[in-house]
Amino acid sequence: MMRILFVCLGNICRSPTAQVVFERVVEQAGLSDQITVDSAGTSACHAGETPDKRAIDAASHRGYRMSHIRSRQVRAEDFDRFDLVLAMDKANLQALLSCCPASSQYKVRLFLDYEGSVQAEVPDPYYGGKDGFETVLDLIEEASQALLSSLKPRLEGAA
Repeated sequence: MMRILFVCLGNICRSPTAQVVFERVVEQAGLSDQITVDSAGTSACHAGETPDKRAIDAASHRGYRMSHIRSRQVRAEDFDRFDLVLAMDKANLQALLSCCPASSQYKVRLFLDYEGSVQAEVPDPYYGGKDGFETVLDLIEEASQALLSSLKPRLEGAA
């Protein structure tokens, strides 16, 4: 079983969006029995809360459901438990690397590294308007397909 953790600052916009989008990509590929997905934040400022209503609404318009997700902060054991810890932006990447044991730092990467575009980060839509949440969904949908493509050889090798 491959375990993937998506991480943003508060775990209410980008990382829960990545969680539900990637879960669907995995399900559509028939790999739900091989890949499990979760999300967390580097901050505990929204711990226990549902995702931002604007993220829920944008995701809902594309058929994703995310109201079941509750925000949580990254825990030390996440670095052992997950095979990949994917940050939405460079600030959260640095926050993760600063608390990650040296032996697990190879697991921590930027999510958009898999997408191959010149854009390195999923922008935080929290302080913007509705369009920001749509942009986040566009980026995450593309990156999720690229991530799955990169994982398939690893999964096939393990089978």
